[in-house]
Amino acid sequence: MTDQDRAAFRASVQHAIDTKTKPPGSLGRIEDLAMQVALVQRSLTPRMAQCTLTIFAADHGIATEGVSAFPQAVTRQMVGNFLAGGAAANVFAAQLGIAVQVVDAGVAGPAMAAPGLIDRRVGAGTASFLRGPAMTPAQVEQALAAGTAIAGATSGDALAFGEMGIGNTATAAILAHKLTALPLDVLVGRGTGLDDAGVTRKHDILARAAARVAGTLTPMEVLAEYGGFEIVMMAGAMRATAQAGRVVLVDGFIATVAALAAVQLAPEIRPALVFAHQSAEAGHSIVLEWLQAQPLLSLDMRLGEGTGALLAWPMVQAAAAMLRDMASFDSAGVSSGVDSED
Repeated sequence: MTDQDRAAFRASVQHAIDTKTKPPGSLGRIEDLAMQVALVQRSLTPRMAQCTLTIFAADHGIATEGVSAFPQAVTRQMVGNFLAGGAAANVFAAQLGIAVQVVDAGVAGPAMAAPGLIDRRVGAGTASFLRGPAMTPAQVEQALAAGTAIAGATSGDALAFGEMGIGNTATAAILAHKLTALPLDVLVGRGTGLDDAGVTRKHDILARAAARVAGTLTPMEVLAEYGGFEIVMMAGAMRATAQAGRVVLVDGFIATVAALAAVQLAPEIRPALVFAHQSAEAGHSIVLEWLQAQPLLSLDMRLGEGTGALLAWPMVQAAAAMLRDMASFDSAGVSSGVDSED
């Protein structure tokens, strides 16, 4: 589709939205969302019938340096909880009729032989990026490719992505810093619930890790030096989903940093990303602003798992239904008031 064709199609979508039986603009952000969905699907009658949540789990070597309030073993325990249907993401997804799948992208310890678990292990957790690269370039490629394959095998008009990995807010903070040059100070937050002293310690560790590699790095180099297996795999899945003409529901801070990486690798995917919510994690609003993203919800959440992405799904469905099914002034025989003197 040429730029001229895209402009013409956008104009036709805007006309369809403006001539629905409502005052122009009266549905606010839902109208913007309807435009976004229509452009992604290239359809004036977009359909949003199915969504699937994929949770990527992996461990981070930086967790061994004391950046989290929880032990690394919690990652493996939470994978079991997801598979048993006991996590918040499972409860929200069940309420909304959304299927959940769980991916072992690189949980510490031996491989898990659990029914229903998708095994795409890149390694038993990354190395500590305080002391050297988190992963090799080959592992970055492997994680991206695994994410691409998972997205391709997952059904849905929109795909939601979540994550689990103790230490991953630290990883996300330094990734955002290295990918954008935003100050590390504004990106480091409490994560799983650190106190003030813990946040200070976390910041100091990340500042030392950031200083380990000076100069400008490519996105692929940043991912190798500081990435997490689940974050890189999620970036690959987001990129592939958007390139396939499907909507990506972006969750909280960590998922947004994965989206940031995906956009830097493939800038053309940005229009397919729906940013579900603004979390309470310190750096999330900063990264959203850098991406010029306006999240749909702000609920003071900071859990991850895809919980915020799930809550945005009904809004995406409503936006598509409005454009597809809502009557126009002409079809309903209702006066638009355009010719009125009032």
